Amino acid sequence: MENNFDTICAIITPLATGAVGIIRISGDKSFNIAQEIFDKKIKPKMINYGHIIDGNDVIDEVIILPFVAPHSYTGDDVIEIQTHGSPIVLNSVLELILSKGARLALRGEFTKRAFLNHRIDLSQAEAILDIIQSKSAKSAQNALSNLGGYLKNKTNEIKNNLIEIYSKVIASVDFPEDVAEVDTNYIVSKCSDNILQLEEILNNSRSHDFIRDGLNACLIGKPNVGKSSLFNALLNYTRAIVTPIEGTTRDTIKEAINLNGYLINFIDTAGIRDKEKADLVEQIGIDNSLEAIENSEIVLFLFENSLSEIEEELIERAKNKQILFIKTKCDINSTSVDNSLEISSKTGFGIDKLKEKITEIIKNLIPQDSNYTTNKRQQTCLLRAKESLYNVIKTSEFNSDADLFAMDLKQSILALDEITGEVLTDTILDNIFDNFCIGK
Repeated sequence: MENNFDTICAIITPLATGAVGIIRISGDKSFNIAQEIFDKKIKPKMINYGHIIDGNDVIDEVIILPFVAPHSYTGDDVIEIQTHGSPIVLNSVLELILSKGARLALRGEFTKRAFLNHRIDLSQAEAILDIIQSKSAKSAQNALSNLGGYLKNKTNEIKNNLIEIYSKVIASVDFPEDVAEVDTNYIVSKCSDNILQLEEILNNSRSHDFIRDGLNACLIGKPNVGKSSLFNALLNYTRAIVTPIEGTTRDTIKEAINLNGYLINFIDTAGIRDKEKADLVEQIGIDNSLEAIENSEIVLFLFENSLSEIEEELIERAKNKQILFIKTKCDINSTSVDNSLEISSKTGFGIDKLKEKITEIIKNLIPQDSNYTTNKRQQTCLLRAKESLYNVIKTSEFNSDADLFAMDLKQSILALDEITGEVLTDTILDNIFDNFCIGK
């Protein structure tokens, strides 16, 4: 993997009006370029106050923070320039830096350099991306654990266990006269132990996806039952059109909110009724509503009074989901129904209690003692490592040839190496860092 450490720069704060904006320069020419445009001598390990100048013109009053390699975010020499948060000022300073020989950083290139300079491993780089993209407190908290090396330390522990077994097997193959053949029962026992540890990480992988991407909760019911009104009440602003006309909502509308630290995607749907009574557009909306049930973990089932045949069919369709029965319009309809939450979207009655119930369901779906956060790529690597260890156990049932054990043990080790980035291709690496923003 080729390392091209020329000098790069980028604005690393959002390009919008604010109090402060920051530009980062990384590479061996960072200090020289910064010194060319700064009106005072830059002192390493100091906060430097002064002005960015272009010839005789003063561009801005700034603070410069110098970081000497390898003690920086990227592992290179790094200069961070804090300017006033005007996009005009930031772009003027950036253009000046580019004119002095730096180039604009690519997406994720600062973090990529940190990885290539061994400041972080790949699981920690991905944790940085997860923190940046966090949409809930729980997601940020889990990503921070990985940034601290939680996943890396565990996978390295398993990998070291496998390396120990692999080394013994290889030694017995290469030096049969000096090293005794490794007992098959020992190999199987050790592989089984490590499979359990891999399963410990993988067991909550779906929960990790929920934490990162949010759970889906669809609002289902007959037309004009109050789905869009509740949808707006949950979001606390008007997102869906509400009218007394049946079939106003023709398509699904999806919006995410942070509910008590968890991300949840509420989905407003078209009212479901007999398709023969609906026009073509409404029929498509009904099909989308049924699809929303399939794609949701939680179903908020809205009704006004007793359940009709169509509503009973909907309940049957959602029987494998977490269902909350919600009796709507309690401000104008006093009929009480057992095992249901009574709400009024108009007055706000029952909305807080509904949110509490949804939070309880989320906590049951997402184990609170989930220690390991993994993304799809990492889960794939863990599954490959686990499958290779299963192959060792299967092979042992009909063959005790150490060479066959060694092949699968090595494949398991290589799969774990991919998690931390010790074994990786340029294509995989580029795909990961292409998801970053410019400036990180």
